[in-house]
Amino acid sequence: MSNQLDQVFAALADPTRRAILAMLLEDDMAVTDVADPFEMSLAAISKHLGVLTAAGLISQEKRGRVKWCKIEPDALRDASIWMQGFGQFEPVNLEAFERFLAVELPEIEEADDPVGPSA
Repeated sequence: MSNQLDQVFAALADPTRRAILAMLLEDDMAVTDVADPFEMSLAAISKHLGVLTAAGLISQEKRGRVKWCKIEPDALRDASIWMQGFGQFEPVNLEAFERFLAVELPEIEEADDPVGPSA
């Protein structure tokens, strides 16, 4: 279980991967649609998706010629149980996680933007 937790926390440590998870909370998406809002190559997005898949946070499925990604709803269960062991964390629920990402991601995107927020 320790290796799995390491993979989950490592996957969540990257803001791009957290943004991808936030997008997938809405619905399943084709890899090309996942890549669309990011200013990086499809290969780079594929590497991020590979990390999320290896951590069990998402799954990928080929439908025809298109590869689709979907979030795995129980993926954070072990991490949530581990954090509860400290007695100060509530169980992770995906709706609360989605609200957290919605609040945190705009701040991260602004910090990553060298020009700053648009006027």
